[in-house]
Amino acid sequence: MEFNLADLFENAVDHFGDREYLVCDGKRRTYREMEERANRLAHHLATAAGIGPGDHVGIYALNSVEWIETLWAVFKLRAVWININYRYVEDELRYLFDNADLRALVYAREYAPRVAGVRDAMAPDAHLVEIDDGNQALTGGLRASDYEAALAAASPVRDFGPRSPDDHYILYTGGTTGMPKGVVWRHEDVFYALGGGIEPYTRERAAHPGDMVERGKAAGAPITFLPIAPLMHGASQWAVMGQSFTGNRVVMMGRFDPAAVWDLVAGERVNSIMITGDAMGRPLIEALDAEPARWDTSSLFLLTSSAATFSPSVKDKFFEHFPNLIMIDAIGSSETGNQGMVMVQKGETAMKGGPTVTGMGRTVVLDEMGRPLAAGSGEIGRLARTGDIPLGYYKDPKKTAETFVTIEGVRYSIPGDYALVEPDGRITLLGRGSVSINSGGEKIFPEEVEAAVKSHPEIFDCTVVGVPDARWGERVAAVVQARPGCTPVLASVQAHCRSRIAGYKVPREIHLVDQIVRSPSGKPDYRWAKQAALARQEA
Repeated sequence: MEFNLADLFENAVDHFGDREYLVCDGKRRTYREMEERANRLAHHLATAAGIGPGDHVGIYALNSVEWIETLWAVFKLRAVWININYRYVEDELRYLFDNADLRALVYAREYAPRVAGVRDAMAPDAHLVEIDDGNQALTGGLRASDYEAALAAASPVRDFGPRSPDDHYILYTGGTTGMPKGVVWRHEDVFYALGGGIEPYTRERAAHPGDMVERGKAAGAPITFLPIAPLMHGASQWAVMGQSFTGNRVVMMGRFDPAAVWDLVAGERVNSIMITGDAMGRPLIEALDAEPARWDTSSLFLLTSSAATFSPSVKDKFFEHFPNLIMIDAIGSSETGNQGMVMVQKGETAMKGGPTVTGMGRTVVLDEMGRPLAAGSGEIGRLARTGDIPLGYYKDPKKTAETFVTIEGVRYSIPGDYALVEPDGRITLLGRGSVSINSGGEKIFPEEVEAAVKSHPEIFDCTVVGVPDARWGERVAAVVQARPGCTPVLASVQAHCRSRIAGYKVPREIHLVDQIVRSPSGKPDYRWAKQAALARQEA
């Protein structure tokens, strides 16, 4: 057994086979059932398409048991699965299918017309497997194997050869500031960076692959974990995989719906939920506000947020409903894995920008010369990680050289986030440099301004961008989704923000929209927001 993701899962199956592993949209799988079905799909892919080590297999579907079965089937073959954003239109899909060099594609029937439209972006002999998701068959002339028929005809036996910790895992980024990029990891590195290989509280590294099962046994009864974001997002992928290594139970849903989340918490006795910031946290807590007696939420004791801004005002609302809640705010990226986390305390939710966290792994903040900043220096630097980091971007040596940098013999991943090192050594995340606003020489990070604006009582959601300014270069513009029946005005928003952020960060204009556009994982779409702000300036 190696530090290989398929090996780690199979070891869990051997120790927790009869435990329920996955629940999604009414379908249930024990660890052993998941294993047998994944084996069947792996044998089908190997026989029908010759899929083997290093081959790329796309997964194009909403959250489902089939998504997870495909995940494990591909890794069992030492192949590489490719996460596909189900909101992409044909141009984006064409780019991704071509860039990713797909040898096979497993897709939900709902997306058959889109697949047909970009079929020529894949190799002529690329193998297709269609999941019957209940939608009408609109294949567009596709020749595809039926998912269930393929499994029924294949062997359930685990008879695969040895694997390696050097096998690859690729995570395609969301592409909110450009076209998506495939981040290439070794299995062993990504296991330590995202898969639980470093115990989050003790910082202890697993010394042997079998240590994960032993951790699960030592914990006693399994917990039930509900990651809400789509599986095309890395946070949910690692919730599903990381929890499996220690024998825990995972509950998922096809599409995010706040009331349905609380239905699952009550019905499945969920202990822990994972969100991606305000985009999920705010509608969740407001659904609970509206009908506080509707759900029994007594099983819930842990809430984790990552990958997007989790505002103090939303955190405070969770603590109102769950006074004893364990709340974790984490930071990281596709290029670094988990870089730090903080256990948020009731009454201490205020933030300088992003959260102030204890670094995970070998996380540092580098100055302009690439030197680690000292605690309490007061300087803003670039957040970086060394040690367990990716190999680079798939087929993009230029971007790889820009992000993965060797300084004085140490190789770092530096994806572009800015941060401060506090006097006690903790790290405060400020934001992504690529979307920061330069106003009169001052660097303004949208995340901090967004948190202030969203705490206004008439505002439900917002995205902050920089727009051209003749005097200052750029000025702060807030694209705002109001609460029902409200029409927030600039003067009120400015007065509210001045008590929370410095004057030069306060929005100089606001633009009302019907709905803020975000990725399915909750990340802001800054390109859309800037276009919306500029269009409303001209109107």
